[in-house]
Amino acid sequence: MLRNEYRYLIGCASIGMADGGHNAANLFVQQIDNNLAPLEYRVFPRHPLPFERLVTGHAADVPPLLKGYLRAGAWICGEPAWDPDFNTADLPLMLPMDRLSPRYAKHFLKA
Repeated sequence: MLRNEYRYLIGCASIGMADGGHNAANLFVQQIDNNLAPLEYRVFPRHPLPFERLVTGHAADVPPLLKGYLRAGAWICGEPAWDPDFNTADLPLMLPMDRLSPRYAKHFLKA
Protein backbone atom coordinates (compact mmCIF):
# COMPACT_ATOMS: atom_id res chain seq x y z
CA MET A 1 0.00 0.00 0.00
CA LEU A 2 2.74 2.44 0.94
CA ARG A 3 5.26 1.46 -1.71
CA ASN A 4 2.75 1.83 -4.54
CA GLU A 5 0.99 4.81 -2.96
CA TYR A 6 -2.43 3.16 -3.03
CA ARG A 7 -5.11 5.30 -1.46
CA TYR A 8 -7.83 2.68 -1.01
CA LEU A 9 -8.11 -0.93 0.11
CA ILE A 10 -11.21 -2.58 -1.34
CA GLY A 11 -12.73 -5.98 -0.59
CA CYS A 12 -15.67 -7.67 1.03
CA ALA A 13 -16.57 -9.37 4.27
CA SER A 14 -18.63 -12.54 4.07
CA ILE A 15 -21.32 -13.38 6.59
CA GLY A 16 -22.58 -16.94 6.83
CA MET A 17 -26.25 -17.52 6.16
CA ALA A 18 -26.88 -20.68 8.16
CA ASP A 19 -29.68 -18.77 9.91
CA GLY A 20 -31.34 -17.89 6.61
CA GLY A 21 -29.67 -14.48 6.39
CA HIS A 22 -31.22 -12.86 9.46
CA ASN A 23 -27.89 -12.03 11.12
CA ALA A 24 -26.51 -10.54 7.90
CA ALA A 25 -29.63 -8.41 7.44
CA ASN A 26 -29.64 -7.21 11.05
CA LEU A 27 -25.92 -6.49 10.86
CA PHE A 28 -26.28 -4.34 7.75
CA VAL A 29 -29.19 -2.35 9.18
CA GLN A 30 -27.36 -1.82 12.49
CA GLN A 31 -24.23 -0.53 10.74
CA ILE A 32 -25.91 1.95 8.35
CA ASP A 33 -25.78 5.01 10.61
CA ASN A 34 -22.13 4.75 11.63
CA ASN A 35 -20.31 2.88 8.87
CA LEU A 36 -22.03 3.42 5.52
CA ALA A 37 -19.78 5.01 2.89
CA PRO A 38 -20.55 8.43 1.45
CA LEU A 39 -22.82 8.29 -1.59
CA GLU A 40 -20.00 8.68 -4.13
CA TYR A 41 -18.47 5.38 -2.96
CA ARG A 42 -21.64 3.28 -2.94
CA VAL A 43 -22.05 0.14 -5.01
CA PHE A 44 -25.08 -2.01 -5.78
CA PRO A 45 -25.21 -5.82 -5.76
CA ARG A 46 -26.15 -7.90 -8.77
CA HIS A 47 -27.78 -10.43 -6.45
CA PRO A 48 -29.06 -8.39 -3.49
CA LEU A 49 -29.89 -10.07 -0.23
CA PRO A 50 -33.54 -9.15 0.50
CA PHE A 51 -32.47 -7.70 3.85
CA GLU A 52 -35.71 -5.75 4.36
CA ARG A 53 -37.60 -9.07 4.64
CA LEU A 54 -34.96 -10.68 6.87
CA VAL A 55 -34.50 -8.01 9.56
CA THR A 56 -35.72 -9.20 12.94
CA GLY A 57 -34.44 -6.39 15.16
CA HIS A 58 -32.18 -8.72 17.12
CA ALA A 59 -28.64 -7.65 17.91
CA ALA A 60 -26.34 -8.95 15.19
CA ASP A 61 -23.18 -10.96 15.70
CA VAL A 62 -20.38 -9.12 13.89
CA PRO A 63 -17.80 -11.52 12.39
CA PRO A 64 -14.26 -10.84 13.66
CA LEU A 65 -12.91 -9.89 10.22
CA LEU A 66 -15.64 -7.31 9.67
CA LYS A 67 -15.20 -5.99 13.20
CA GLY A 68 -11.50 -5.48 12.48
CA TYR A 69 -12.15 -3.69 9.19
CA LEU A 70 -14.65 -1.34 10.83
CA ARG A 71 -12.31 -0.60 13.74
CA ALA A 72 -9.57 0.15 11.21
CA GLY A 73 -11.79 2.79 9.59
CA ALA A 74 -13.41 0.95 6.67
CA TRP A 75 -16.77 1.89 5.23
CA ILE A 76 -19.53 -0.45 4.10
CA CYS A 77 -20.14 0.55 0.49
CA GLY A 78 -23.60 -0.88 -0.04
CA GLU A 79 -26.21 -3.50 0.64
CA PRO A 80 -25.17 -7.11 1.15
CA ALA A 81 -24.98 -9.30 -1.93
CA TRP A 82 -26.06 -12.92 -1.78
CA ASP A 83 -23.49 -15.46 -2.95
CA PRO A 84 -25.47 -18.66 -3.61
CA ASP A 85 -22.33 -20.72 -4.29
CA PHE A 86 -21.01 -20.16 -0.78
CA ASN A 87 -24.35 -19.30 0.88
CA THR A 88 -22.99 -16.05 2.26
CA ALA A 89 -23.99 -12.42 2.36
CA ASP A 90 -21.06 -10.31 1.18
CA LEU A 91 -20.65 -6.72 2.35
CA PRO A 92 -18.54 -4.53 0.06
CA LEU A 93 -15.90 -2.63 2.02
CA MET A 94 -13.51 0.20 1.31
CA LEU A 95 -10.78 1.51 3.56
CA PRO A 96 -9.39 4.89 2.52
CA MET A 97 -5.81 4.95 3.75
CA ASP A 98 -6.34 8.42 5.20
CA ARG A 99 -9.04 6.92 7.48
CA LEU A 100 -6.82 4.12 8.78
CA SER A 101 -6.90 4.32 12.57
CA PRO A 102 -3.58 5.20 14.20
CA ARG A 103 -3.60 1.91 16.12
CA TYR A 104 -3.89 -0.14 12.93
CA ALA A 105 -1.44 2.08 11.07
CA LYS A 106 1.16 1.52 13.79
CA HIS A 107 0.66 -2.24 13.58
CA PHE A 108 0.45 -2.73 9.81
CA LEU A 109 2.44 0.16 8.36
CA LYS A 110 5.63 -0.18 10.34
CA ALA A 111 7.70 0.89 7.33
